[in-house]
Amino acid sequence: MTILAELSDVLGARFAAAGLEPALGAARWADRPDLAQFQCNGALAAAKAAGENPRALAERIAAALRDNPIFADVSIAGPGFINLTLSDEALSARVQRIADDPRCGGWASADPEKIVMDYGGPNIAKPLHVGHLRSAIIGESLKRILRFAGDTVIGDAHLGDWGLPMGQLITELKREQPSLVYFDPSHEGPFPAEAPIDFADLERLYPLASAACKADPERAAEARAATAELQRGRAGYRALWRHFIALSRAAVERDYADLGVAFDLWKGESDADPLIPAMAEALRAKGLVEESDGAQIVRVAREGDAKEIPPLILFKSDGSVLYGTTDLATIVDRVNTDNPDRMIYVVDQRQSLHFEQVFRASDLAGIFPADRLEHIRFGTMNGKDGKPFKTREGGVLKLRDLIDMVTERAQARLAESGLAQDYGEAETQAVARKVGVAALKFADLSNQRTTDYVFDLDRFMAFEGKTGPYLLYASVRVRSVLARAEAMSGAPAGPVAIAEREERDLGLALTAFGDVAREAYDKRMPHLLCDHAFQLAQTFSKFYAARRIADEPDAAARASRLSLARATGAQLDLILSLLGIDAPARM
Repeated sequence: MTILAELSDVLGARFAAAGLEPALGAARWADRPDLAQFQCNGALAAAKAAGENPRALAERIAAALRDNPIFADVSIAGPGFINLTLSDEALSARVQRIADDPRCGGWASADPEKIVMDYGGPNIAKPLHVGHLRSAIIGESLKRILRFAGDTVIGDAHLGDWGLPMGQLITELKREQPSLVYFDPSHEGPFPAEAPIDFADLERLYPLASAACKADPERAAEARAATAELQRGRAGYRALWRHFIALSRAAVERDYADLGVAFDLWKGESDADPLIPAMAEALRAKGLVEESDGAQIVRVAREGDAKEIPPLILFKSDGSVLYGTTDLATIVDRVNTDNPDRMIYVVDQRQSLHFEQVFRASDLAGIFPADRLEHIRFGTMNGKDGKPFKTREGGVLKLRDLIDMVTERAQARLAESGLAQDYGEAETQAVARKVGVAALKFADLSNQRTTDYVFDLDRFMAFEGKTGPYLLYASVRVRSVLARAEAMSGAPAGPVAIAEREERDLGLALTAFGDVAREAYDKRMPHLLCDHAFQLAQTFSKFYAARRIADEPDAAARASRLSLARATGAQLDLILSLLGIDAPARM
């Protein structure tokens, strides 16, 4: 039970005893921490409904709470706010449970779900670029947050591996290497296990093919024909296509791995394609499909919509499909193969209308309920000009180049700060990579995901302020304190006995984690964990500056403070892990 849930139960029982709704006893962190630690505003609402004086009602509730030993002080402020301060004994007991808990006081769901989370979207033959960054970082963190709460989460990369781009690649390669066995229509296999090209060739071939098809109608027709043959199952084209997928996946997995991002499934549009005919037939049988200018559509608008919701185009007039059809068939595939309780899509908020159409169509067709389909929207990472981030030349920055850029900058900042000195080259590089990625990920996740933010590498890379490197340094410093205590006397951590203000502040910061974890889960907002981690690190820094820890002469106080330090380090490292950030052992 989180601290707010625990206090709300205590308060709710007092409201119920007074003949009032227990829900009125909801506790919250105090708006004025200089006056109290927690507060309850329920007396104001209760008094209004009952026609009583709110302050008098609050005093009745407070009087019943003052005998409870968990409170050091219960007072009334303003028109009827109930202010609460825990006793040091109660706070110590709470912190002791956190210190002994492998989950560091983290909240767990009483009703866990099975969830498929779609947060990738890489395309075959294309390197990951900065536009893939936010979905990967936010999706990975949310996956970890949901799993920590007890959900079973299946992460799906959802490859863009089907359609006309595949035909364009095949025909472009055929022009360069026409003698390859894959282009012999009479050859049914076997085909070489090794690809005839590498990923660099794919990167080069795709823009050439795309430009040629735009400029030359004959080339475009050739690519469409190759696409149709691939989709009908031509053996050589299928073998080439599998090479394209393998090469692309290996390349993007390396970039994702450097970001600490991993997927359970690498399905793609091709997995949904065979399901489209039967799905379309089922939609027709329900009377949901109609023709419009030669296209087949599903109307998803509802009476009372505040804005126009266009129909989902199931098939274009030429019989081809768009992303809406493929995404709807992907829902069918996920129902058939995983049977989840919920599906979550972590995708740019500019795709909101698209997902609204797909979710409504799924609901209308009885495929999967719309209220269990979530679009987790996010804003854009912008340059200092306020526009989506580009290279100095105006192009899209590859994710690999961005990772190398932050690693190089981190290495320079480590040297400037006198950190990671006298390490071997391999360890220095590893620490720099962790610091650089932490700077990048924390800068993204510390912003509310629905907002845009400005990419400012110098600010992200600072070792002071609300940054990833600052949190890594805080984590390393806690470990250093504990190591120094062990080296000095081998004195173990012992029972938590809070007595000083800085100890009290740190204990309260530790107890906040459960409620923060729950709110981050409920709202799908990782920035709440970022805020908590930063506050925890700052509070520990003040505790560290004000109180002796490893060299405290009083054995009981030393043991208690070591327990506080150990609980802080464990909780901070856990939060960093939930954010997808890996802290180095030393810096």
